[in-house]
Amino acid sequence: MTAALADTPAVTLSDRAARRVSRILAKEPAGTVLRISVAGGGCSGFQYEYNLVQEGPTADDLVLAKGDATVLIDSLSLEFMGGAEIDFVDDLIGQSFQIKNPNAVASCGCGTSFAV
Repeated sequence: MTAALADTPAVTLSDRAARRVSRILAKEPAGTVLRISVAGGGCSGFQYEYNLVQEGPTADDLVLAKGDATVLIDSLSLEFMGGAEIDFVDDLIGQSFQIKNPNAVASCGCGTSFAV
């Protein structure tokens, strides 16, 4: 882990999110992980991207592992996500991963984009 990652508040993966990631990865080829990143765009300025990838972690990735779930976050995205909790919600309006991000000062109604 680089020094920059060591100084960033921890990102956590809830038990619900870990269970959902595990179920998704169980249907994928061995070695697949979930990569979460922050990209420009969305109605609030930044948006989260979720990708299933086969590439292992790079030297600057944060690796979140819980049970059979593995989530990677690159160091640039981590600057926007420090202290966040990755959760999975299943309610009347649908199922989705939701990131409770203390760095976000505004977000869109659907929760997929945010502003810092």
